[in-house]
Amino acid sequence: MKKQYILLMAAATGMAMSSCDDFLDKPALDQLENRQEYWNSESNLTAQTNRLYNLFSGYGAGQTTGSFYFNALNDDQADPAFADWNSRVVPGADANWNNAYENIRGCNYIIKGAQASTLDRTVSAKYEGIAKFNRAYQYYSLVRRFGDVQWVSDPLQTNQTDIIYGPRQDRHLVVDSIIRDLDFAIASIGKGANKYSWSADAALALKADVCLFEGTFCRYRTQADNGLQPDEERAKQYLNLAAEAAKAVLDAGYTLSPDYGTIYNSVNLASNSEVIFFKPYSQPEASFGHGTIAYTNSTSTMKGINKTAFDAFLFLDGQAKANTTLDNSDKVAADCSIEALLAVRDKRLSVIVDPAVGFGNHEYVRYTNSPLMTSSTGYTIRKFYTPELTDYYLRTIGQNYTAAPLFYLAPVMLAYAEAKAELGTISQQDLDDTVNKLQQRAGLPDMTLTPAADPANNHGVSDLIWEIRRCRRCELMLDNFRYWDLIRWHQLDKLDTQKYPELFYGANVSDVPGIDPATVTLTADGYIHSTPGMQRVYEYKYYLDPIPSGQLDLNPNLKQNYGW
Repeated sequence: MKKQYILLMAAATGMAMSSCDDFLDKPALDQLENRQEYWNSESNLTAQTNRLYNLFSGYGAGQTTGSFYFNALNDDQADPAFADWNSRVVPGADANWNNAYENIRGCNYIIKGAQASTLDRTVSAKYEGIAKFNRAYQYYSLVRRFGDVQWVSDPLQTNQTDIIYGPRQDRHLVVDSIIRDLDFAIASIGKGANKYSWSADAALALKADVCLFEGTFCRYRTQADNGLQPDEERAKQYLNLAAEAAKAVLDAGYTLSPDYGTIYNSVNLASNSEVIFFKPYSQPEASFGHGTIAYTNSTSTMKGINKTAFDAFLFLDGQAKANTTLDNSDKVAADCSIEALLAVRDKRLSVIVDPAVGFGNHEYVRYTNSPLMTSSTGYTIRKFYTPELTDYYLRTIGQNYTAAPLFYLAPVMLAYAEAKAELGTISQQDLDDTVNKLQQRAGLPDMTLTPAADPANNHGVSDLIWEIRRCRRCELMLDNFRYWDLIRWHQLDKLDTQKYPELFYGANVSDVPGIDPATVTLTADGYIHSTPGMQRVYEYKYYLDPIPSGQLDLNPNLKQNYGW
């Protein structure tokens, strides 16, 4: 009876666990408080914090998909199956809610155990910090997606009904608590034995990301669309915190690799100078692989980048498409090559996509015995391709074993530049230390504080902030940042395909002969149309996902999100 009640409690707070001892083998979770001696062993603390690696999906595991490439709800990709809003109606359950709270409960057990441990406080504080780092990461995912949420800092017991059935806390208070967790982690974890170990630098990188989100979200939100007025004082507070955290990482000695693609297509990132924290995979010995390469190296139609993403990349003279003096044609050659188009553009683009398009009855062959590849837009995704792997380990889902970057230098550089630009305190030296290092690696001229105006700027921001946002978009394309960037910039309407039909457009193949119209749909001017007949219409409520109805039934105090 006791165990059933524990499970009911977990369901009530979103922690749908299959058994009470899923997270820790022995003893059961509801008995751990009676075994303080368990936490007096550093090996036990190590074993429990090691489990937290699974909270970072990286490139996925086995058949499951990861953070990179797959999340096509953005203005960079066109999903061949059509990427609609996360929810169009209120769902009965949502794994994003349930799993996060289950993970938070596990973190809370470690935190309380470390606090009660008789180990030297420096040692126990390290493990408490690791658990708080991971709790912060889980709450960050919740607050971005759901807004106000319940902050739970204890492994709840059955008699704590005031918390189990309590209301959600204001998102501001939750984010403040996230930062307190991260500050503790930064002060206590230490350097880390290697780049796949927990470290203070990883916590600083996460803090920079959280604070940049909070600062810009508070600046750009509106009462009409978000139910919250802009808060300029809080925006400045968090933008300053973002800049401070990012600067601490920038001063820690990380440097960019000479080649942009290195962190995405390497078997091992242990010695990569720009990687802060990564997830290792191994095959065949350890049988721990992923499928990110296989999904972008198969006969299944890929989620290609769209026309707006392709057009976002600057030309080698440093100018946008409307301003360049170079050939700005986007027409694919008759033999399906786009080498001429790539030759005059930002070098990152030629890493992200292949040098020829694949679509309809014009498949692309990447290497000898390669699968015949196509993309929803013609632009096939090359970013994760690793030639040193044999064909089997390239093509088999669950057998890819390249390492996945989790925290790395580029997003930190971009966070620093953006925060300083938003604060109005950015200097040319700041640009040179961050964005311009990325520009140089991409073969582009340095950015100045007064870049040329781009007619495509539809965000209502200064030319400088637009160009910093462009650099972020191009540098982190397919890295699962873009959707959340549009949320925090209050630009979610840019995903409305009625207003922006080019989100569904791909390569201009008007000069390619022999196209079978039964295999692909083209616009009147020759652009590939990825999903004819589909539309994604913006509504303000999509800034937050709805609270699952099952949670509202269990706890009426939760209340539903704005607009749902």
